[in-house]
Amino acid sequence: MMSSNQFNLQPMSEVLGARVLGLDLRRSHDADLAAAMRAALAEHHVLCVPAQEIEADDQIRFAQMFGKANAEFLGKPEKAEYASEDGPDKRGILYISNLREDGKAIGALPDGELHFHSDGAHRAKPYRATTLFAIKVPSRGGETKFANLTTAWETLSHDLKEQIDGLKVRNVYDTRATLREQTDASDDKLSNAVHPLVRIHPDTGRKSLYLSRLMTRSIVGLTPEDSDALLNELFEHIEKTKFIHAHKWTPGDLLIWDNRSVNHARSDFPSHEPRHLRRVAVSEPE
Repeated sequence: MMSSNQFNLQPMSEVLGARVLGLDLRRSHDADLAAAMRAALAEHHVLCVPAQEIEADDQIRFAQMFGKANAEFLGKPEKAEYASEDGPDKRGILYISNLREDGKAIGALPDGELHFHSDGAHRAKPYRATTLFAIKVPSRGGETKFANLTTAWETLSHDLKEQIDGLKVRNVYDTRATLREQTDASDDKLSNAVHPLVRIHPDTGRKSLYLSRLMTRSIVGLTPEDSDALLNELFEHIEKTKFIHAHKWTPGDLLIWDNRSVNHARSDFPSHEPRHLRRVAVSEPE
């Protein structure tokens, strides 16, 4: 059994993130290790456990350190043929993959660039965290970029902080979309939810922004013109290079990130090269 004295943390960048060294996630863990990992995630926002040889059950056990692991396959194991989350209560294992059978993608979000977002922000109860395990990765591109929304909040001007603190935003998302313009925000059949624009992290007490280019469509109570202008200003701010770390994947990497304090996005990559990763999300305990 693994315990909290069996790992070391190594910074991933000056912006956010830490590599967790010394763990074999095929082994079970004790409560002290789980607590230490939760504290590390709250501090660093993103953790990478490299060089793992794990199956779905190992990833689920890891995810359960951080909350309620969504552990049901939405499609067939090792495929995601039916792995959409269109229903309001459908949560589970997804394959983020561009692999195809009979010309059809077997996974979700198969190709190309993916705009910044926070998983589940279009739901009434967003995901607390997300784990992603690299099985196959392309030779170039396909990095996952993380934006530190806590630092982004802290570097706003005093006047802008006062202006936006207390506002709420509506998030709308088509689960087939990878870019903002691919979602028709006027479609009332799409999953949507209203959340505070500024939120307080329950573990650290620090404030962070909570909006994204992919999902956030309007600010409640503002005219469309004023809402668009303010959102565009904030999108440009949170996507500044100084807030972003790009993770270049290696097979065997297992990442977890805190959806309450970071956005993530995906860089474009060659569509003819395989990119196949397994996702297990973490919900708030019921």
